[in-house]
Amino acid sequence: MSAARRATERAATGGDLVDIEERRRDEPAVSAYVERFGNTLTEAGMPRLASRVFAQLLADDDGRMTAAELTDALAVSPAAVSGAVRYLTQVSLIGKERERGSRRDVYVVHTDACHEAIMNRDHLLGQMASGMQAGVDAVGGMETAPGRRLRLSIEFLDFVATSMATMSMEWELRKADIIAGWPPS
Repeated sequence: MSAARRATERAATGGDLVDIEERRRDEPAVSAYVERFGNTLTEAGMPRLASRVFAQLLADDDGRMTAAELTDALAVSPAAVSGAVRYLTQVSLIGKERERGSRRDVYVVHTDACHEAIMNRDHLLGQMASGMQAGVDAVGGMETAPGRRLRLSIEFLDFVATSMATMSMEWELRKADIIAGWPPS
């Protein structure tokens, strides 16, 4: 939750409530984290601003921010935020919702964003394997070096897809154990 939204909610309740999370929050440390983790993601191949937006959303109290809030938090242009959230939505790291009673979009980081993004790539593996299969025949089949390379790649993609399905089931069990130990929200 952005500082502006927290202030608005406090004003609406007479200012008497002090958010426990807010008391522990160290804004300079949060800003440093956003830049540091954003740089890590950029070095891993994610576009720079998309990396910073993702890190900012992860660090936000409720993981929900409007484009205007992201623009203010990251000191960038609205057009830059628009491109970054489009990228993050396409790779399933964030979602887009409409604020009730408003025309403004709110960008939401999924609670289990990394898991969801990786698992949503599962269909891509199948598409890649199918596309490569056509290549095996086109290059002369398994009797050729390119055919064998393509076949090995297909087998690897099938292996990864099967492993991901098993890993996803195992993660759901582990995640339930982790969350069970968290304080109620």
